[in-house]
Amino acid sequence: MSNNDKQGIQEQDLRALEVRVEELIRACTHLKDENKTLRAREQELLVERDKLANKNDQAKTRVEDMISRLKKLEDEA
Repeated sequence: MSNNDKQGIQEQDLRALEVRVEELIRACTHLKDENKTLRAREQELLVERDKLANKNDQAKTRVEDMISRLKKLEDEA
């Protein structure tokens, strides 16, 4: 194998490595963007969950109050 052939193979390997690194950089950038989007969505869902839990607690309290009033009316009758 001549020195020229070795250099050609090294250049080929180097170019393949460069292409692969560029692909990895693009994949990393895509994953960072996706992660940022998912974290924002997670925050939205956490806020929504808290609001729903609060509404659920309010509804539970109202139902318990209604039951108490009904029992009171029943006792008075």
